[in-house]
Amino acid sequence: MAEFERELIHQRTSSGRVAAKARGVRFGRPPKLTPDQIALGERLVTEGTFVRKAAKLLKCHHATLYRALTP
Repeated sequence: MAEFERELIHQRTSSGRVAAKARGVRFGRPPKLTPDQIALGERLVTEGTFVRKAAKLLKCHHATLYRALTP
């Protein structure tokens, strides 16, 4: 009986997840940097600013900026 109920719960959550994806809902943690911040960081780095300094200006960790700038 419990296994049957568990399978029903699984089916409902799976179908809900598929429906949400079809509506365009994004799952997971929101991005730390906006597209504008990434563009600014990219411009700063290409102009010669160190990544750590650019990250400090954007108020984020340097690894976050590195991750956003690498394809």
